Amino acid sequence: MPTFRIAVLASGRGSNLQALIDAQRAGALPIEIVLVAGDKAGARALRRAEDAGIPTVALDPKSYPTRVAFDVDLFGRIAASAPDLLVLAGFMRILDPAALAPWQGRAINIHPSLLPKYPGLHTHRRAIEAGDAVHGATVHFVTAELDGGPGIAQASIDVRHGETPEALAKRVLEREHRLLVASVSLIASGRITLRDGAVHFDDAPLASPLRLGRDDRLAG
Repeated sequence: MPTFRIAVLASGRGSNLQALIDAQRAGALPIEIVLVAGDKAGARALRRAEDAGIPTVALDPKSYPTRVAFDVDLFGRIAASAPDLLVLAGFMRILDPAALAPWQGRAINIHPSLLPKYPGLHTHRRAIEAGDAVHGATVHFVTAELDGGPGIAQASIDVRHGETPEALAKRVLEREHRLLVASVSLIASGRITLRDGAVHFDDAPLASPLRLGRDDRLAG
């Protein structure tokens, strides 16, 4: 059976990318990462990819006349690598809906909150300020709406009394890594799909996102 091909978009340190690389190397994730692309040439994510022998592309948005022109070039290069799935792992740009359209059902994002709570930035601070007892991360299919696509899976943790946003972010990130690997595994095996705007798990529509258990497995 052909290896499931993945392209990754990242703007920062690339720890979720590293989680995918590590799972692949350990034989726990039957994928091939065919490209890592980003909008910051100095991003650590690109160095992680290079160290792993993965092709990289770094495009400077300021060198394009419009945001749309950047997105068209970026997605053209991604398409040339022929991935089965595009993973946004800390990619900090809002993408043009027309550029995203061909990737409907083939692009996912990982976001550090329990969506629909706290789309956008500063999620950990916002959760603490709201007095939330539980916080976490979500993997969802990408749509034109910011952090608004159909949810695939979530991982949650309890918020500790007096916890700082930085401490909470560190604990959530550990769960993010496991959540992303588990989600990609189900997609690669064909058990998670997007049909008519709804997430299906083992051919049945999901009423709510899957949950990551203590054993790092996803279940309803």
